[in-house]
Amino acid sequence: MAIRHCFDKDVDQVLFEGNSCVKKVILNRPHKLNSLTYHMTCQMIKELKAYEVDPKVKIVILKGNGKAFCAGGDVLASYTCMVAGHWSYGMNFYKKQIMLDYLVATYGKPVVAIIDGIVMGGGAGLSLQGTFRIVTENTVFAMPETAIGHFTDVGSSYFLSRLPGFFGEYLGLTGTKIRGAEMVECGLANHFMLSKDVRLLETALDEVTSSDTKTISEIISKFMHKPNVKQHGAFSRLEIINKCFSRTTVEEILSSLESEAETRAEKWILEAINWMKSACPTSLKISLRSIREGRTQGLEQCLIQEFTVGSHIARRTVSDDFYEGTRAMLLDKDRNPKVHMWDPSKLELVTDEIVDRYFSKADEDYMESLQLPTRSNLVDTMRPKL
Repeated sequence: MAIRHCFDKDVDQVLFEGNSCVKKVILNRPHKLNSLTYHMTCQMIKELKAYEVDPKVKIVILKGNGKAFCAGGDVLASYTCMVAGHWSYGMNFYKKQIMLDYLVATYGKPVVAIIDGIVMGGGAGLSLQGTFRIVTENTVFAMPETAIGHFTDVGSSYFLSRLPGFFGEYLGLTGTKIRGAEMVECGLANHFMLSKDVRLLETALDEVTSSDTKTISEIISKFMHKPNVKQHGAFSRLEIINKCFSRTTVEEILSSLESEAETRAEKWILEAINWMKSACPTSLKISLRSIREGRTQGLEQCLIQEFTVGSHIARRTVSDDFYEGTRAMLLDKDRNPKVHMWDPSKLELVTDEIVDRYFSKADEDYMESLQLPTRSNLVDTMRPKL
């Protein structure tokens, strides 16, 4: 039963609508915040490939039903399958997610992602590679993976590393939530509009008969709204964030935050400290290295490296952190991962050698490296801003 759940083909988890020129891919698991399943990713890959080679199709719109665009991959379903069956069930899904993200990033036609709600983890990996990334006042973004013993993946080593200064490290290591306005300000999104105008925008886009990005941009611009960026929002703290998160190691970052807290006990600093102290120590170090190395890598390199790390996590070649964290946060929901069960349990015990093992290419046949198809349409929509 549990294993079958991984591959359940619930009716209409993804809706495919639109006219001959404009296709809409609509995530349709609102009761699960549109979290992705294996079947959903397979469906989307199949349809997106068909749209790409269909000369009549000019544009693809990604959106979600309900209050979320997509809260990420269905981690609990993957966990259940891996525990009840075999780790490869989870890795097959993970591979499909990465292939889907790469397909969107290299798509031969404009992709408009309408992110009107929660977007986290795998949802960010899917939408933030789009040509047009539209957010609203309802949008909430976060990368909370370190809380469950995982790491910032699905392309985040690419898009977080390209944010101004060390803002990407801040988001990746603290699980901080930011709103749509701040996503535009830092570069994660490129258009802001009011949620009430989303249907009007979709109606206008329904009339598109060309893949010309300038024409599409002009249509979107008619609905753009000046975002109300909070004076004390996350991005306004960039100077202090850079000071702390530019440090070489996670220990130094945490120490720098604690020093700041002694002179300015601001809520966001204390929250960052508390998150990092409760998160999986190894996950924090993996995430920092992944983001730092992502600065000098292309998207393809980032995805391949993330797949390698994810394989070690699923295979438990180094530790059981992911399984313990998922149990505590998502299965039993006691939100109390046994700290002594993090292995190692403290930052200072996570050696470079341990981290290196996650990034090493596996020798075993069943942990082969990810092979991405050759595609020529990759556009570097985000550039490192250091």
